[in-house]
Amino acid sequence: MNAKLSQLIAAGLLVTISGCQPAVDPQPTIAPHIELRAEAQQRLGIYHPMALTADLSHLSDRQRHMIELLIEAAEIMDELFWLQAYPGDKDQLLAAIVDPAARKFAEINYGPWDRLNGNQPFLQGFEAKPAGANYYPTDMSKAEFEQAEFANKIDLYSMVRRNADGQLEAIPYHIIFAPLLTRAAELLREAAEYAEDPDFKQYLLMRAEAFSNNDYQPSDMAWMEMTNNKVDVVIGPIETYEDQLYGYRAGFEAYVLVKDLVWSEKLAHYAHYLPALQQGLPVAEAYKAEVPGAGAQLNAYDVVYYAGHSNAGSKTIAINLPNDEQVQLEKGTRRLQLKNAMRAKFDAIMLPIAAELIVPEQRQHVTFDAFFANTMFHEVAHGLGIKNLVGQQGTVREALKETASALEEGKADILGLYMVTQLLEQGVITEGQLDDYYTTFLAGIFRSVRFGASSAHGKANMIRFNYFAAAGAFSRNEQGQYAVDMVNMRNAMNSLSEKILTLQGNGDYAGVVALFDQLGSIDAQLQADLDRLAAANIPVDITFSQGKQVLGLR
Repeated sequence: MNAKLSQLIAAGLLVTISGCQPAVDPQPTIAPHIELRAEAQQRLGIYHPMALTADLSHLSDRQRHMIELLIEAAEIMDELFWLQAYPGDKDQLLAAIVDPAARKFAEINYGPWDRLNGNQPFLQGFEAKPAGANYYPTDMSKAEFEQAEFANKIDLYSMVRRNADGQLEAIPYHIIFAPLLTRAAELLREAAEYAEDPDFKQYLLMRAEAFSNNDYQPSDMAWMEMTNNKVDVVIGPIETYEDQLYGYRAGFEAYVLVKDLVWSEKLAHYAHYLPALQQGLPVAEAYKAEVPGAGAQLNAYDVVYYAGHSNAGSKTIAINLPNDEQVQLEKGTRRLQLKNAMRAKFDAIMLPIAAELIVPEQRQHVTFDAFFANTMFHEVAHGLGIKNLVGQQGTVREALKETASALEEGKADILGLYMVTQLLEQGVITEGQLDDYYTTFLAGIFRSVRFGASSAHGKANMIRFNYFAAAGAFSRNEQGQYAVDMVNMRNAMNSLSEKILTLQGNGDYAGVVALFDQLGSIDAQLQADLDRLAAANIPVDITFSQGKQVLGLR
C-alpha cells in the first residue's frame, strides 16, 4: 500500500477493500424504515422491463468467457457510480426501503431521486439532490469552489473533498477508488488473455493501466484503432452529465457489447461524408473551421450489459465516443448503435406515442428505420461543429460549464436531422422518405422530453420543441394530435443549428443560460399531452434484467 493511500485511509477518505467507500460530508441520516412519498406512487411503473439478451452462438468459448469477465468488471463500475451519485451508504439506503417496488426504483435511479422527474426525491426524508451529486462536498458553494485554488480543480478524473484543514482538494480517482479500480484492472487483464483480436487485447491492457494511473487518453486512442473485434467494452469514467454543478467530472459506466457485423457493414460508408457535411453546415465559416477526424466509425451492436451512469434512469441507445477533444480531432469518433435496446424502445414506447399524439394520416411515417437513422446521426453529429472557441483560447465544454452537455445534446439532435436531410437528398440514404425522418423526429421529441429537466437530453428536447413550435414546424389539432409541416420544419432545423453552433463557438455562457430560461420549460398544453401518455400507461423508458444468467453464461 502506497503512502498516499495509507494517508487517505487514516483520514477516513477511503476504507479498505471490503467497503471501498470514499468519505462524504456529512453522511445523510437514514431512518430504519423509509417510506415512499405519496405523490411518487404513480411513478413506479414508468419503466418497461425487458431481458437484455443477444445471440452469442457465433462467438467462441474463449470469447464468451471474456464476456463473463467483462461483465464482472462492469459490475465494479456500477459500484463506483453509486459512490459518485449518492452521498451516503447504498446498502443502508436500500435495506431501509420498505416497499420492494420503491427499492427497485431506487436501484434504477441510483439513489432516492427520480431522474426522469427533475431529480425530485421520491422517498420520505430526503431533500433536493445536490447539483454536484457526490463529486463535491455537499456543503460547498459555487462561490467557494470558484475562489479556491488547488491542483486538478477542473478535472474529469477526481473527486473534490475537504482536507484536514477544511480546505478543498481534488483526489484522483486512481487514489480515492484504488481498491475497486485495482480489481477492475485485474479483470480487464484477465479478459485480455482471452481476446482473440490483438488490437482489442491491447486496448484492454491499456484501459487497465488507465485505472492505475488516471491517464485515459492513450487507451482512448487505442480504442479508436481497433476495428476487427467482435466483442467490445466501453468502460471507465466517461460522461459528465451527473456533475450538474459544473459538468467537470466524469461518471463511471460500462457497456459490454457484441458487434452486429451485417448492420455495421451497412453503416460504414456514411463516415466518409462527414467532412463534406461539416463544410455545408448552415453557419458562418469560423464556426465550422475544424475538420472532423477521418477515422470516424459507425457500427451496430447488441448490448449485453449496462452499468453505472449508462444504466441510471433512461437507458442510452447510441453512443459517440471518445469525448476527449484531442482524440476526436486526431482519430475521429466511433458511433455505436445499440440495436436491441433501440428496438425495444421503439416497440414499447415510440409506436404507442405515435398512436396517441401524431395525426392518423402521418402515423405511417413513424418507422424503425427512421428512428434508427435519426438516433445514429445524432451520434455522428457530435463530431460536427466546433470543439474549441472561436477567436479565443479554451474549449466549448469549459466555457459553457454545466450548460455544455445539454446544449451539445441539442446540437447533436438538430445536426443529426440536418445530416439525414442532406444524405437522403443526395441519394446516399436510400431507405424511406423525408416525411419518415421528420415525423419520427417529432415523435422522438415527445419520447425524450419525458426524461425531464434533470436530463441533458430532456433539456435539449424542451428547447427544440418550443423553438419548433414558435417556428410553425408542426401544428396541433383539437384532438391534441400533431402534424409536421415539412417546409417549416426544415427552416427551423437550419436556424436552430446556426444559433446553437454560434453559442458554442462564442463560449456564450450567458446566452445559453438565457436560451434555457426562455425555452427550457414545458408549458401547460404540452404537459397535458404528456399526461395523456402516462394515463395510457405508455412507459417512459426501459429497465433490464441482465447479466451472465440471462445470457446463458456461467
